[in-house]
Amino acid sequence: MLKKILAASVLLILFCTASYSATKDTKKTKDTPKTNNANDEAVLARWSHENNFADKGGDQTLRIKATYYSNEYIEALITAEAEKNLWTADEMENYKYTLLKNLNLAETIPFHIEMYVRGTPMYPGPFDRHISMRVGKNVYSPVDYDQRFNFKVLGARDGMVYFPRYDPKTGKDILEGAKEIRVIFDHSISMAMSTARDLIWIWDLTKDRGKIGGGKATNRLEIDRLIKRSDKLASDRAELMKQLEALNKEYDDVNSRIDELQAE
Repeated sequence: MLKKILAASVLLILFCTASYSATKDTKKTKDTPKTNNANDEAVLARWSHENNFADKGGDQTLRIKATYYSNEYIEALITAEAEKNLWTADEMENYKYTLLKNLNLAETIPFHIEMYVRGTPMYPGPFDRHISMRVGKNVYSPVDYDQRFNFKVLGARDGMVYFPRYDPKTGKDILEGAKEIRVIFDHSISMAMSTARDLIWIWDLTKDRGKIGGGKATNRLEIDRLIKRSDKLASDRAELMKQLEALNKEYDDVNSRIDELQAE
């Protein structure tokens, strides 16, 4: 009799556990935004370029890949990550906020660079002298990049490279009206590329149909931007107040001296 009671209890516990798990999974699936996995993968691949090099003696081989963070790529990356991790809508917005904040699209044009070196190590530093971005007739150097690119590379190495969003001479948005963007690697960056021409990758900006505006993430980024601007204005105002105070004091001193001289 006791064995029957214990068996029934175990079955009841297993049933309740399964029911709870099913309910939990159903809620998770219900809150997770729908995505098209195959389409996302195609988009992610479209905005990446990859090349392989080897020196004549076979002492060094290099695989190098660059990814441009277009609007379409960012949009596909967010939805792909949400699908893979079964995120809720709020979790996806949090990831989007963190990603966009790190990319700093308001001030930079970001790329992700991957290298894989076999054989003789590669010494790409100073890295910013070997990579450039060209838009139209203008060529730009990185404003920031992963400093690990300055050191010996053997095996895998990857990191971000950021180019300026605005032209330092004109102050205009570099990508405004642009039809394509090019990233150029100098052939002297490695033994494997030494006998080749400079590596030039081209991205067609007219095919970037992605939209990353709207939502909680972009609102949070706008708040961050406004807070930063407000702090800058407050600092400027404080400095102007100090200057005004100094001018007022000098003005009073000058007029006091005038009164003294006129009274003599």
